[in-house]
Amino acid sequence: MPVLPANIFHVADTRNWESIREHGLLCTDTIVRRSTPREADNAAVRAYRPAGVSLPNGVFIRDQKPMAPATLAQCLDAGVSPLEWCDLINRCVFFWADRTRMERHLTAQRGQSLIVLTFDTRKLLAAYSKAAFLTPFNVGNSRRRAAARGWRTLVPVDCWLSDGWASEASPGSPPRRSSHKPAELAIKGDAPDALCFLTACNFLNAPRR
Repeated sequence: MPVLPANIFHVADTRNWESIREHGLLCTDTIVRRSTPREADNAAVRAYRPAGVSLPNGVFIRDQKPMAPATLAQCLDAGVSPLEWCDLINRCVFFWADRTRMERHLTAQRGQSLIVLTFDTRKLLAAYSKAAFLTPFNVGNSRRRAAARGWRTLVPVDCWLSDGWASEASPGSPPRRSSHKPAELAIKGDAPDALCFLTACNFLNAPRR
C-alpha cells in the first residue's frame, strides 16, 4: 500500500520570505494578481516566463525555462495546450515529496539565494486534503525525454493512497508500479496557513546584511 513521506519541502527565493511570513504560501496566480492590478500586465506574467520577474511588491517569480511551449506541446495529452498547462502550474503551490529530487534541484540552482521549508506532511494534508494532489515526476520540466502529461497527471492524494497511480496511466498503458515514489505534492490554490505545519527553515546562500 502506498505510503506518504513524513516530510515535504518547498523551495523559495529568499526575496519572498517576508511575503511568505505574512501571507503563507500563495500560488503564482494569486501573487501576481495581488501585485499587478492591470489584467494585461499580470496575464503576461502568468503565461510562460522565459525569465524571472521582480514584481512591484518585491516578490520574485522564477522563470519557467524548463517548460518552454515548444517542448510542452510535444508531451501534453491531446486537448491540453501549453498555455493551459502553464495556467495549471501557476494555480498550484508545489512541494517536493522526494528529498533526493529536491537535492538534485538545489544542485541545479547552486549559487542562488534560496529558502528550503520543511513541512509535516500529515498535518499539512489534514488542513488541505481536498486540494492536494501527487505527481509522479516534475510537472514543471518538459526537457530531456519528457514524460507525457495532462490533467490525469495530478492524482488526488486519497486516490493515490487507495489505488496508486492507476488514474494517472495514459489510455492503453499499464499504471506505474506502486513502488514509484511521488515526485511532488501540489496544492491547488493557496496554502495561507502552511507555516503552522513548518518543521524546519534553512536559508541557502542568503545575502549578508
